[in-house]
Formats: sequence, structure tokens, C-alpha cells
Amino acid sequence: MHPQITPQILLRAYAAGVFPMAQSRHDRAIYWMDPKFRGILPIGGLHLSRSLRRKLRAEPFEIRVNTDFEGVLQGCADRPETWINAQIHDLYMALHHEGHAHSLETWAEGRLVGGIYGVTLGAAFFGESMFSRRRDASKVALAHLMARLAQGGYTLFDTQFVTDHLIGMGAREIPREEYRRLLARSMTRQADPFAQFAPLSGEEAIHWSSQTS
Repeated sequence: MHPQITPQILLRAYAAGVFPMAQSRHDRAIYWMDPKFRGILPIGGLHLSRSLRRKLRAEPFEIRVNTDFEGVLQGCADRPETWINAQIHDLYMALHHEGHAHSLETWAEGRLVGGIYGVTLGAAFFGESMFSRRRDASKVALAHLMARLAQGGYTLFDTQFVTDHLIGMGAREIPREEYRRLLARSMTRQADPFAQFAPLSGEEAIHWSSQTS
């Protein structure tokens, strides 16, 4: 970790619209990103396919919060190309221990099979990465995460960039200036503590995650 980067500096960077990345897991440097266009998922506006709705109703996974944050972090980094290097890992573990970074996890047969992690600040959730070891495990995690954000009064779900996968689920790309206006408003509000949300059924996750879609 570069000596002057601390969890507190990282939180200030998020509040200003900047986030860190490394070029690869072996790159020791951290680069601050401030893209011209930013990806967001409208709160409560997730697009759920019929098959995903059926999967959510069937409840094939146990949904947990913050029971294996490091496992989710490692799962997200377990791919041929990743921007999560050792310094990024340590920074987000520190944020997690301070209560600012959280994981939404999907479990099956006592094993972690998918999840998503990110940072909360004000009424914003800054999504960092997600992974899946079972079919639809990350999509189910995303739906439950969105439901928790909608239920808890969050106003911004930052995805940093957009992919075809995220666009298909309702993500859109907005100019940096519009993103900063949304971010500034979310920083003036306070959402419910992420980790204190009650467990949701699959039907409740569908309602809260896609109520405006």
C-alpha cells in the first residue's frame, strides 16, 4: 500500500467521486479513477428476467451479510485479470473492519458461492465487484443488495463502469457532472445502516429491487 493512502483518504476520495484501481494483481501501484462517464443502477429499478424472478422465488441460496467479506473479496479477485492487488485487498479489509465496506453473500450447502461487495457512505453504495461460482448466484446477490438499498433509503448505487450484463439489468451511463450532482445529494443524507437490515424473502427481494422497473 502506498504509505499515504489510508482508509480515511479512501472515503474522502469516494465522497469526491474518485475510486482506486490497480492495473493487475501484480501491479503494486494504485491509480485514482475519475471516468468521464459513470455507471449507476437506479435504486429500485433493477430489471429482473422471468428466469431470475423464478430463481429468487425458489430461494436456492442462503443470503448473508458480512459473514465472509474477505471470501467475497478473494472470489472477486479469482479471475485471470483483476484490478484487486494486495494493496487494494488490505485497504478494503480495513474499510470493512471500520464498518464502511460490506458484502452481500449467497451460500449453498454451507459454502460461499457468490457475492458482491462495496462501500457505503451517506446514502450511497459504491459497488466494487461481484462473483459467482453457481449459476445466477451473483445475480441473486445483486437483487437482494438492491432490495436492501431501496428499503434502507439509499439514493445512489454506483457501479463505476457499465457492462452489457449490467445494462441488461438496468444500469445506465451518465456524464461525470450528473454523477457528481447525484453524489453530492447522497452525501447530505443518511441511510439505514446496511448491516442491520432484516433478511428478505425472495418475493420481497423482487418487490424492493424492481418496484420502479
